[in-house]
Amino acid sequence: MTTAVATAITTEARAIVYRTRGSQHGPITRLMSPGDLGEFLKPFVFLDLFGFDTSGGRKGFGMHPHSGIATLTWLIDGDTLYEDTTGEQGVLPAGGVEWMRAGNGVWHDGAPAPGTKRVQGFQLWVALPASEENAPAQSIYLSPSQVPREGPARVLLGRHGAAQSPIPAPAPINYLAVQLKDGEHWRYTPPAGHTVGWIAVDAGRLDAGGGEPVAAGELAVFEESGAAIGFVAQGDTSFVLGSAAKHPHELVMGHYSVHTSKAALEQGEAEIRRIGARLREEGRLR
Repeated sequence: MTTAVATAITTEARAIVYRTRGSQHGPITRLMSPGDLGEFLKPFVFLDLFGFDTSGGRKGFGMHPHSGIATLTWLIDGDTLYEDTTGEQGVLPAGGVEWMRAGNGVWHDGAPAPGTKRVQGFQLWVALPASEENAPAQSIYLSPSQVPREGPARVLLGRHGAAQSPIPAPAPINYLAVQLKDGEHWRYTPPAGHTVGWIAVDAGRLDAGGGEPVAAGELAVFEESGAAIGFVAQGDTSFVLGSAAKHPHELVMGHYSVHTSKAALEQGEAEIRRIGARLREEGRLR
């Protein structure tokens, strides 16, 4: 009886098919890029885990452009100043979310707020469908109280259970930030059609079914299927999880941009240059 149950659970587990610790760039760990894992996990095409102490003189990311994608920054620790060329500026507190649909082109900046000693979080890039990749830029900033929760999961994008993010998702996609206590079990059942699935751990260790636990600083990719994924925390653990329907378009890349065609990329990069020239005239770019 015990053997049969164990076999059924093992068979049901959704296999991890790839794991990576990415590449280190100072205080940033690049876990996914459009030229590597992004091609297999699209619409998720880029993921950075960043963490730095402001005492080291780190001033922020500097004003920089994007087009053709949306960026979502989940701020785990530290308050940050934000500014973008849609006209928004302010302070994003720890636990908040920045959504920047770059569309046809945008520039934005982020830096630690005065008095902030440490900043940590994830920045994700999402490939946009052709209908939105050259649309006007849109920015949304959510305070911690505006990020809905279902059980241990904060819904950063999409819908999970009864909780739905106020951010308009560009495609069938979920992006969750999950916190589990030591030994806590949690099961994620993706919506119909969400065959892409992955996790990235920022603290603790996570048993995700078979093999070595997924540790802090690691990204794990699940086989493409609609099956549920079960998790058990080893120590207090926090991680992000992405699931989605596969992005059906080619990834055509610029330096800060990802589009579905060369013509769309050229249009986005032309708008980036136009905005950049204006910023230089205003003295906001060196």
